[in-house]
Amino acid sequence: MKAYASRICCLDLDTFFVSVERVLDPTLVGKPVIVGGRPGERGVVTAASYEVRALGVRSGLSLTEAGRLAPHAVYLPGRHGTYGDYAQRVRDVVARFCPVISIASIDEMFLDFRGCERMLARPGDGDADATIERTVWSIVHSLDAELGLPASVGIGTSRSVAKIASTLAKPQGVLLVPHGQEAEFLAPLPVRRYPGIGPVAEQKLARVGIGTLGQLASAGRRMLRGVLGAWADPIRAGARGEAPADLGDDRPAFREHDPEGGIVGSISNERTFREDVGDADCITSMLCALSERVCWRARRRGVQARTVTLKLRYADFETLSRGRTITPTCTEQEVFPVVMDLYRRARTRPLRLRLLGVALSNLGLYAEQGRLFGEDTRLRGVVDTIRDKYGFDSLRRGTATGRAFRRDDPRTRA
Repeated sequence: MKAYASRICCLDLDTFFVSVERVLDPTLVGKPVIVGGRPGERGVVTAASYEVRALGVRSGLSLTEAGRLAPHAVYLPGRHGTYGDYAQRVRDVVARFCPVISIASIDEMFLDFRGCERMLARPGDGDADATIERTVWSIVHSLDAELGLPASVGIGTSRSVAKIASTLAKPQGVLLVPHGQEAEFLAPLPVRRYPGIGPVAEQKLARVGIGTLGQLASAGRRMLRGVLGAWADPIRAGARGEAPADLGDDRPAFREHDPEGGIVGSISNERTFREDVGDADCITSMLCALSERVCWRARRRGVQARTVTLKLRYADFETLSRGRTITPTCTEQEVFPVVMDLYRRARTRPLRLRLLGVALSNLGLYAEQGRLFGEDTRLRGVVDTIRDKYGFDSLRRGTATGRAFRRDDPRTRA
């Protein structure tokens, strides 16, 4: 088996949140479904079924615009705890087939089948590629049969090729790009298909006459550096199908899923207010709860943070970030005062707030330090155990149980 064979897979759960809602309520199958909130509310679409995607509804679109495009759709608020449970069930199924899994987000993961050909081979497999493709189809069928969740998988020699292939395989398909055919596969695709190229980079490339990955692959290095800067060389190599065959170590995009012991990336939570807020008690309560949640996640992950960052967005959408390096910690007793000080220093305008966020970064492995600020370690362990079993909201600190965090308060959303 050659190290460069097509063995890196990107498994993407199709419209994951919508699919889970349909498992829980089969009457939603075939209906246009939008997860994220009610039409016209403050906030954005979290997930959209294929029925409404045809109307222009996409994740990230405002609920107001979604309501205009698809007023007939079924709108659901979402339930992140339930989605997390199904995401874990998906990982349990996939682990039966693949020895190496890297979680990219709640609905996406990368699999590495390198070196597994002989172990997975069955009579009738034409070659090693056929073995891997059949195995991947078995994963797709198992997820559908056992969990009722559709998935699409791309198989390639690198993460980028596999990622692009998984998108083209939708819905509920498998697409393998054989070694040696990467450049041919990528060439006709628009540059936006390549992971990391967003609308701004797309516009810059269009100005110099580059619209496809084939054109990008053949462009001169100096010209590309003027457009893409430091990313020019790796993106150009990727467009040629020369990206490294390495799973890497991604930070999960979904807030409630953290790899145990993972020190790459950051741990963050944000809340957007349904109505712009200026009440000091409400803001303090929100910052307390956000601090509490990221610290809880850090302890579950088994890490401590040396950097605390506050994110603040005014009603006019001006967004600020302020950070501070501290002694490594994973307790809210230490993080919350820092967050409040950052907030007091950052809040220089009387304008109401639209969003608040707290992040922990510069992570290191957890080292318990006994009693911190008078809170007994055993008590904190009991609290975390209860939350792991019954959910984070089963226990809250007194300063975080104000109106801003009541489930029936119309001013906030998860």
